[in-house]
Amino acid sequence: MNAPFLSVCIPSYNRPKQIENLLASIDCNPDDIEVVICEDHAPKRLEVRAIVNAFADNSSYTTHYHENTINRGFDGNIRRLVECASGEYVMFMGDDDLFVPNALNNFIDFLKKNRDKPYVLRTYLTEHPDGSIEYFRYLPKTSLLNRGEATVSWLFKRSVTICGFTVSRSEALKYSTDELDGTLLYQVYLMAQVCLRHDAIYCDIPVVHAVQTFRDDIQMFGSSEAEKSRFTPGSVSHDNSINFTLAYFEVTAYLDKQHGTNLTKLVRFDLSKYSYPFLSIQRKRGIPSFLSYAKRLENEAGFGCTSYYYIYKWALVLLGEKTCDRIIAGIKRVLGHTPNF
Repeated sequence: MNAPFLSVCIPSYNRPKQIENLLASIDCNPDDIEVVICEDHAPKRLEVRAIVNAFADNSSYTTHYHENTINRGFDGNIRRLVECASGEYVMFMGDDDLFVPNALNNFIDFLKKNRDKPYVLRTYLTEHPDGSIEYFRYLPKTSLLNRGEATVSWLFKRSVTICGFTVSRSEALKYSTDELDGTLLYQVYLMAQVCLRHDAIYCDIPVVHAVQTFRDDIQMFGSSEAEKSRFTPGSVSHDNSINFTLAYFEVTAYLDKQHGTNLTKLVRFDLSKYSYPFLSIQRKRGIPSFLSYAKRLENEAGFGCTSYYYIYKWALVLLGEKTCDRIIAGIKRVLGHTPNF
């Protein structure tokens, strides 16, 4: 049997209904893909197992299901998926995400035409609580991304969302490490290692639907040993948000030390310019709490290094999250893509 071209890799943790919906949304040529799932020792393991087994028995997709003997955490489970996969490319999907109908075949065709590019920045969409759709298009059209520090720093924030993250499996295997476990940013680390050395490409095909369960204020991370010192399961607290933000600079420092790059400074500047989501995630807790959190972003993460940060901060204070979300989505609709300052 020939190896599949693409491995759809799903880290599973305690979301049986959501992973059932994700699996049901796969709608491409079965000969092109395999589905690889690593269940990370969660309380609802038996429910997830039953759903995956039913999918494997009743669909035409080759499916490999693995259960971790311990909770590896997000980063360890992503690394495990790469090890278990056999495709030329791996595409990660959060277990609560979905594929856009009738898009996956087109994305696979795009990959086949660009096999010399080991990293592909995808386009995705999300649906807001009011039913409106927001597209995350980062450039006006499909574009080459030249290797090097400038591209990697630009890609850092744009590669965080796990759904649709696509990278060469052989390249990902080269840079396997557990030294960044607990950061929740292993996929970004892989992108950086690849794109410092190789040209990449942006694909303007909306292929995946990111289901923003973080808006439900439920924190899943913090169960593995690597994550316990940084994250507390439960709500998306100030500490959880700050520690996640600081993890970016743990990754950049690791890369700077290894490559002699200046990514920490470059990424900090870029994250400040596009810091709206870092800020807005805490606006629902009220103005005093939000201002306290924003001050921590300035002092601990250094986000006060651009004027854009303060524009977002005070807009959120004065207008609130929902209105700001609508304004940003409206700007993106007019432009057709995310602004690049």
